[in-house]
Amino acid sequence: MLSIWSKLRRGWRAFARARGGNVAVTFGLAAIPIVCFVGMAIDYSRANSLKAALQAAVDSAALMTASSAPNLTSDQLKTKAFNDIYAMFNRPERSTLTITKWDYSTTGGASLHLEATATLSTYFMGILSSSYSTLNVQADSTTKWGSSRLRVALVLDNTGSMADDGKLTALKTATKNLLDQLKAAVSVDGDVYVSIIPFSRDVRVDMSDYTTDWDTWIGWDDGTDHSWDGQYGTCSSGNYSPRSSCTSHSGCSISGYSNQSSCTSAGTCSLSSYTTQSTCTGAGTCSLSSYTTQSSCTGAGTCSNSSYTTQSSCTATGTCSLSAYTSQSTCTANGTCSNPLETTQSNCTGVKACNNANYTSKTSCQNAGHTWGFGTWTKGVWTTKVPSTWTAGVWTPGVWTAGVWGTNTWTHNAHTTWSGCITDRGSSWTTGPGTTAGYDQDVTAPSSSIAGTMYPAEEYSACTQPVLGLNYDWDSMKTMVDNMAAAGNTNQPIGLVWGWLSLAGGAGPFTVPALDSDYTYTQVIILLSDGLNTQDRWYSSQSSIDKRMYNNGPGTCANIKAAGITIYTIQVNTGGDPLSTLLQNCASNTTGTTDHFFELTNASDIITTFQKIGTNLTKLHVAN
Repeated sequence: MLSIWSKLRRGWRAFARARGGNVAVTFGLAAIPIVCFVGMAIDYSRANSLKAALQAAVDSAALMTASSAPNLTSDQLKTKAFNDIYAMFNRPERSTLTITKWDYSTTGGASLHLEATATLSTYFMGILSSSYSTLNVQADSTTKWGSSRLRVALVLDNTGSMADDGKLTALKTATKNLLDQLKAAVSVDGDVYVSIIPFSRDVRVDMSDYTTDWDTWIGWDDGTDHSWDGQYGTCSSGNYSPRSSCTSHSGCSISGYSNQSSCTSAGTCSLSSYTTQSTCTGAGTCSLSSYTTQSSCTGAGTCSNSSYTTQSSCTATGTCSLSAYTSQSTCTANGTCSNPLETTQSNCTGVKACNNANYTSKTSCQNAGHTWGFGTWTKGVWTTKVPSTWTAGVWTPGVWTAGVWGTNTWTHNAHTTWSGCITDRGSSWTTGPGTTAGYDQDVTAPSSSIAGTMYPAEEYSACTQPVLGLNYDWDSMKTMVDNMAAAGNTNQPIGLVWGWLSLAGGAGPFTVPALDSDYTYTQVIILLSDGLNTQDRWYSSQSSIDKRMYNNGPGTCANIKAAGITIYTIQVNTGGDPLSTLLQNCASNTTGTTDHFFELTNASDIITTFQKIGTNLTKLHVAN
């Protein structure tokens, strides 16, 4: 053993003095930290890859969960978010997955904030220290409906030509699909409001609006004949209309007479059977139907007591307290005795008897509790009735009314008969290059002191359904769309300006919900029409109507865009009409493009176009 130990000691000393193994030793010692750093880099690389995958899963889950978040409880929201992340975070190297935050908020816009943490088991770092046997990676994502809310006015052509080529059917389908798109983007009520403005030559409002102070019946700048009161009514004589035609003619107060002499010599009797003045005034009627002459009528009468037929007997009637007497004298001369055995006053008061006839002796009378004494005599009492009323017959002579010749009078129809149609307001001369825009081209509030600002009521057989202001009653809007019908001529300017009114409020029938300062608002008008302008209140000339809508300056389109409202325009051109440069120029196109204008040659394209516009309006954005 000593020998072995000595050899080992000599070997160790030789190894210590040796110089040939320094490189190997140095390399071996240096390899330890190098291997550690390489291992750490591998673990961190794996962690970064896991974090990227987790971030992608959380982003996607935030988008997927956002639309349903308003309708979920906190626990339901956590479960859904976890399941969505878990389904997309398919990484076998993770050992745990935890949802650490799931906040839904409506402050400053609806938003959903998700945070998640995953755990990675390390390959190398755990060898160096048990504290690094795992690494945690975290990802968070916020999905929000921006900070913007959306208000959309759908201005839809309901004119007669929309019945052709399936256009109205396609429009109904497209509009309902668009409403579904907009509804799906809503987090809370009020995120999206929609108004619907059907139009033809006119628009229609609720007929109960006839009591409001923004519509007018009495006329405007063009004269009273153009007003509802001036057009719809009756003339006192002849078939004259409107009002000025009626009042510019003379006529007879009695129909059937066409000149003054025959009118004034004619007349009418209050008694239908008499046709001349002499026979009329000589005749009459009695208030008592059985009398036909004045003398017999006024000499006759009726008693309120049907038993009496003469005035004297009627007013002198009375009754006696003793039924056997019918006159006042016999009634008051007679009477009755308390002793039924006596019939005269002297015998009654001179003979004692019991006041009960069953007892004939004082003892039996008093023993029975009755009174024994002299009889009591009661005279009959005569009561005069309230005199019956005698009504004499009244004779009413006939009245002759002579015909009157004079200026006709006009009586307008009751406003309750109005159908609800509204035509263009303003004046025909308030438009054109270099002139001030007409009131039909802006949203100036109506004022009774400025006739042109009022909304003129009229009747139009092809009036549309009533306009519908901003709302989010999706089912009611779909019902309205289903009920749309095609009729009438095309007046795009009135539809466009009423679409603007529905967004602006403050004028006409629209009450616009207040804007919330926590949000920014995007306001949009989508105008669809299948034809060129054909008729407004003043013109049947396309060019004249077009100028009111777009005039390279004053005009409805320019005024709307200046108010910060985006306009999409759609021309449904299935009939080979010329391209509508009016609609093209009216759209809010990006400079150098026509990206907000669509010309469609097939009715079915309405559906895809509305879908495209709806997608642009309802995008969700991810904010990290």
